[in-house]
Amino acid sequence: MVIPIHDQNPTRRPAYVTRALVAVNIVLFLVSPLGLAGLGESGTEALCSAQAFFDRWAAIPQELTTGQQLPLVVGDAVVDPSGAPACQLVAPDFDKLPLLSAVTAMFLHGGWAHLLGNMLFLAVFGNNVEDRLGRIRFLLFYLACGIAATYAFALTDADSRSTLVGASGAIAGVLGAYLVWYPNARVISLVPILLFFPLPLPAWLVLGTWFVMQAVYSLGTGMAAGEVAYVAHLAGFVVGLLFALALGRSTGRPEPRGPYGIGTVR
Repeated sequence: MVIPIHDQNPTRRPAYVTRALVAVNIVLFLVSPLGLAGLGESGTEALCSAQAFFDRWAAIPQELTTGQQLPLVVGDAVVDPSGAPACQLVAPDFDKLPLLSAVTAMFLHGGWAHLLGNMLFLAVFGNNVEDRLGRIRFLLFYLACGIAATYAFALTDADSRSTLVGASGAIAGVLGAYLVWYPNARVISLVPILLFFPLPLPAWLVLGTWFVMQAVYSLGTGMAAGEVAYVAHLAGFVVGLLFALALGRSTGRPEPRGPYGIGTVR
């Protein structure tokens, strides 16, 4: 597993949208039941609270494919007739728009590792794609990739009631676009050689390896492995790649030469 930590690819202007997306994702996680707001809960209470939160704000394949919210959602923790703790199923006291949930799900995460991994990739690769597209177009592109990835995931198992959260599909679109526009940019990555060593690698190798790994995982495990939606990753990446190809490979400015042809320190 290659972990990118920094790219040597200059930008013309600050990446305010990328920074804002990282900040919003972190803040929303902290105030979610899985973040600092949920530290006072434990056991079944914490599980029910998190699931109820996701039932309301996460994407659910059955809701996305039917356009109707689920008739029952998770409620408070209760004790069942056998004396075991469980989550109560109740009628929702909220109105949920499935299409909107494909957007809100992009800003939710299932844990610290999930959040930090996604934000690392967004921070490394998002600034150059934002620089290429401009701030408004980048934000629209990011959201469109995320929505497309979410619906692609939903279509693989239309009857599923499992929740989907995370910015991975949107970020995968950013990776696809980056691969088209900056294939030779140098990316400092941690490579597992006994221990993790930082090595400068061309973007086509880092991102190509990432895509192949997602494809292998998805083929070997079906819709998702270990609760990871690899299909969403693949779909987002392909959408971003095709969009970048349609827009054109030229970035509209000369690209500095580096050891791999393009890419220099900043």
